Amino acid sequence: MPPSPGSGKSPATPQRLASMDAYRGFVMLLMAGEMVRLGAVADKMPADSVWHFLAHHQDHVEWQGCTLHDLIQPSFSFLVGLALPWSIASRQQSDQGFLRMFFHTLWRALALSALGIALRSTHASQTNFTFEDTLTQIGLGYTFLWLLAWRSVRTQVVALVVILIGYWAWFAAAPLPGPEFDPATVGVSADWMKQHGLSGFAAHWNKNANPAHHFEVWFLNWFPRAKTFLYNGGGYLTLSFIPTLGTMICGLLVGGWLRREDVPIGRRLFRIALFGLAGLGVGWILDRTGIAPVVKRIWTPSWVLFSGGWCCLLLSGFYLVADRLKQSWLTFPLQVVGMNSIFMYVTSHLWDGFFRDNLRTHLGKTFWADYFGVYAPAVEGAAVLSIFWAMCWWLWKKRLFIRI
Repeated sequence: MPPSPGSGKSPATPQRLASMDAYRGFVMLLMAGEMVRLGAVADKMPADSVWHFLAHHQDHVEWQGCTLHDLIQPSFSFLVGLALPWSIASRQQSDQGFLRMFFHTLWRALALSALGIALRSTHASQTNFTFEDTLTQIGLGYTFLWLLAWRSVRTQVVALVVILIGYWAWFAAAPLPGPEFDPATVGVSADWMKQHGLSGFAAHWNKNANPAHHFEVWFLNWFPRAKTFLYNGGGYLTLSFIPTLGTMICGLLVGGWLRREDVPIGRRLFRIALFGLAGLGVGWILDRTGIAPVVKRIWTPSWVLFSGGWCCLLLSGFYLVADRLKQSWLTFPLQVVGMNSIFMYVTSHLWDGFFRDNLRTHLGKTFWADYFGVYAPAVEGAAVLSIFWAMCWWLWKKRLFIRI
């Protein structure tokens, strides 16, 4: 951990972790990989279990559970916390004072939130004030995370526990809707409830029938809107930034542990992997017992633990390959993207259609179907994704790194 402002200690010169860039690149490619439409291929081959398995993990679960695609946002949030000890140490090496770093933190939090809103408003008739996407969720919690980075590990752990238990207790104590409640009034059909609705104690975490949803309706209607906000169709919530902060604290704790040069690296990796397994186990037990279901869309406390466990295990694997075994030939394609993650995030949201349309213009509208048949949607998407990767490689080659 970086020393507190008044400690007088000078942190060791930070070294950039290849594993951090590789993991971040992996996450960005998973996100941008939506353009490689595996589901469109699976739909054309209903009997092929492999394609349906791949398509399943390229999409989010409807409510309870987890796919590989669901790990994108927690991984991105975890990595923000993971990188913070290195970021603070680097700024201290540049003789930046506490106040200067603090105001940069405020600016970064605002910029992330504003960028998230701007991307959500693309092609809209007016600003779409929503705060549930990855960038705004990180932006809302980032200043709190930065302040915690200056505190002791004990304080960080206490903050994490308070967030998890407090957020759980708020949902658990809220009264359940009465028998007269019609889920259709909040955008939840009867068929959806039959397939994905939670019952018993777990019903406190049902879609658009929880206390954070009530806050959402009150809060978002303070902003100018084309029509009154009634519900989020996906069940996403602004206040999920609170447990998302818990995910970022998990990354902060792991980052501080990784920087402990007084501890052998093997022991550091073992403990991170052990924490990962513990998070998976506890999250799974809370979900199976109905105490706290694993629901990514509303970032339940059990989701913080379950997804945080996966993040720890993924980081351990990337660290072993990239930083311990130095197998850069395996991780380089990921690092190129990871070092320009904001660029990949923005371009994949804005330019996917632009490049797809231009490829069709120059190659012919039936080119992909003529040459690749049922696999055309995936091959076309892979071609567009390759263009994005090439752009990241060009930026890396020129040593141009876009950061906030």
